[in-house]
Amino acid sequence: MMGAATTLSVDVPLVETDRLILRAPRLEDLEPMVAFYATERSRWVGGPCNRYESWLRLSSAVGHWLLRGHGMWTIEEKATGAVAGRAGVIHHADWPEPELGWHLYEGFEGRGIGHEAALAARNAARDIFGLGPLVSLIVPENRRSRALAERLGATVEREGAVLGHPCLVYRHPRSA
Repeated sequence: MMGAATTLSVDVPLVETDRLILRAPRLEDLEPMVAFYATERSRWVGGPCNRYESWLRLSSAVGHWLLRGHGMWTIEEKATGAVAGRAGVIHHADWPEPELGWHLYEGFEGRGIGHEAALAARNAARDIFGLGPLVSLIVPENRRSRALAERLGATVEREGAVLGHPCLVYRHPRSA
């Protein structure tokens, strides 16, 4: 016997900054994700991986919003409409607590986009979802992410591990 269909939905808030739009993940984000995850640049976030695994990451991002009520936004550059990466709050199974995360796609580093997006995501996590102060779990060798965390005012709280891999647990300040 078939039960009644359940409709799942969540309103992903749109967050805007001077140069960026943080928006819900969409199907058309797959191609930029595939391109990113095909490169060595993705090693800090579980890559490289193939097209199917990129699809799983995109569908997981959508599912995260449904299951947790928060997640990773797609970073879109206002001036061009280009997808620049992702930023937001993740809390996967076995994560110690909600994490502020980010990654930028090729061609978008070194322009302050990561800082602008991560700061907007952190403020939205606090103001919209009541989360914080957040952590960022960063592989010690990922110098660019560590520099961004420190630019955001986060400090190393302790050494930790995520999915069996060593990381530094950066704690973000309570306020923007």
